[in-house]
Amino acid sequence: MDQKLNICLVKTSLTSYFPEKHDVWGKSINGLIKICKELNVNLNIIQEIPMNANDTKKTISKCKELNTDFILVLHGGFTMGDVALTFAESNFKLGFWSVPEPTLNGDVQLNNFVSLNMSMSIAKKVRNKSKNPVSWYYGFADNKEFKQKITLTLRTLQSLKTLSQSRIGLIGGLAMTFYNMEVSTTKLKSKLGVDIFNHDIHELTNRMSNQSPKNVDKEIQKILNLAKPYNVSKEQLKLTAQAVLSLRDIKNENNYSALAVSDWPALQEIANMHPGAAFSILEEVDNIPVASEGDILGAISQIIAKSFTGKVGYLLDMTEPDFDRDSLLMWHGGGGPLYLANKAGVKWVNHPMIGRGTDQGPIYGTISDLVFQVGSVSVFRISNNAKSIFYLNAKVEDINPNGFTGCRGWLTDFRMNNKQIALNDLLSVIMMNGIEHHFVLVPGDICKCFKELEFWTGMKNLNSA
Repeated sequence: MDQKLNICLVKTSLTSYFPEKHDVWGKSINGLIKICKELNVNLNIIQEIPMNANDTKKTISKCKELNTDFILVLHGGFTMGDVALTFAESNFKLGFWSVPEPTLNGDVQLNNFVSLNMSMSIAKKVRNKSKNPVSWYYGFADNKEFKQKITLTLRTLQSLKTLSQSRIGLIGGLAMTFYNMEVSTTKLKSKLGVDIFNHDIHELTNRMSNQSPKNVDKEIQKILNLAKPYNVSKEQLKLTAQAVLSLRDIKNENNYSALAVSDWPALQEIANMHPGAAFSILEEVDNIPVASEGDILGAISQIIAKSFTGKVGYLLDMTEPDFDRDSLLMWHGGGGPLYLANKAGVKWVNHPMIGRGTDQGPIYGTISDLVFQVGSVSVFRISNNAKSIFYLNAKVEDINPNGFTGCRGWLTDFRMNNKQIALNDLLSVIMMNGIEHHFVLVPGDICKCFKELEFWTGMKNLNSA
C-alpha cells in the first residue's frame, strides 16, 4: 500500500495566451518539485494540456491510473470554463493555481487570475464542497505565501492519507460507563477510512504471563534508564515490563497505527496492575499512540497529532479550572510520553487513585509523574464520530501548586479562532458542545493544521458555544 501522498499537476491555458513565452511552466514546476521533495510527496506532471471537457476527462483518467490523492490545476494562461467544470465534477480533492502577470501594462499576457476566479466560482456551483473541497493558490512556487499555503495543504492531505490507512487495536473495549466515548466503527470507516479491530483483555493478560523472564528483565532495565521509581515494587515493574512487551507484540503483529486500551478495572482485577507506565514507554520510546480507557477517537486524534508533529501527543482531561487566575489544569493519571517534562524530570510512581482507601492502599503501579515545561501548546480533539473538530492554542505556565500526581500542566492565555478567549467562555464551548472529556495536547501552535484539516474533511468547527 502506497503511504506517500500522490499529487498530479495539470497545466491549463488557451494557446492565445503565453505561459511558455514567460516560462510559467518552468518556474512553477521547478519550485513545486522542490516543495514536494522536502515534504516527501510524489509529484506527477501531466504533460498534455487539456483545452476542453473531453481533453480534461482523459486527463482525469490518467490521474486515476496514477492513484492520485490531489489534483493541482495550474492556470498558466486563461482556461476555459468547461475544463474547470470537468475537474470540479470529479471526486478528486482539487486545487486551482495561478501566478502573477509578467508585466502590468500593455496587452494582458496571461489573464490567469481571472480564470482562477472563474474556476473557483464554477466549482462552487457544481461541487458539494463540504464533501469534496477545492482550494485556491496564487504566486510562483518560491513565493512565501504560496509555499506556506501549499505546504499546509500537502501536510494535511498526507495526514488524512495516513489516517485512511490506519488500523487501531481496541483492547478490552471501552472503559465501563464511558458512554460519551462510544463510536460507530462503520461511520469512522466511511468518514476517515480507519479500521478498528477488537481484542479481548485476556489476550493481553495471557501474553503478559507468557513473556520470557530474560526479555522482561531487559525491559525493566530500559524502564529504569528512563526514570527512577519511587516506592514502586519490583512486582509492579515486572508487570509493567510484561505489559510493554505484550502491547508491542500486539501492535507489531497486526500492523496497528495506534492502540486504545481499557486500562481499568479489568487489569486490576485480572493482573493486579495498571498499565500507565507501559503506555508511556510505548509512546516515548516506540512512538506508538496508546489511548487510555478504550478511547477510539482519542487514538484517532493521536494519529493526527503524530502525523503533524512527528511525536505522540498527551491524552489528557481538563481536570481543574482556576477562574481567579484564568488557568486550567490539564492532567491524566494514566500514560503519556515523557518528552515534555520540565527540568524536574520524570519519576515512576504507583497509581495514586487505584486502591486508595483500602488496607493495601495505592499499590497498583506504575505511572509516570511529570510536570510540563513552560511554552506554547495546542489542544484538540476529533469528536462526534469524526463529524466535528475542536482546537485551541494556549501556554503552559509554571504555577504552584503544580497539580495532581501524573502527567500535568497549568494552561493559560487561551486562543481560539485567532482570538483571545476567557477560561469561562472556553469551558462553555466544551460543555455546551458536549465534547468528550479526553483532549490531545502537543507542543507548539499548530492550529493552522487543524483548521486546514477541518477544511479538507468538512468537519464542523466546535470552537464556539
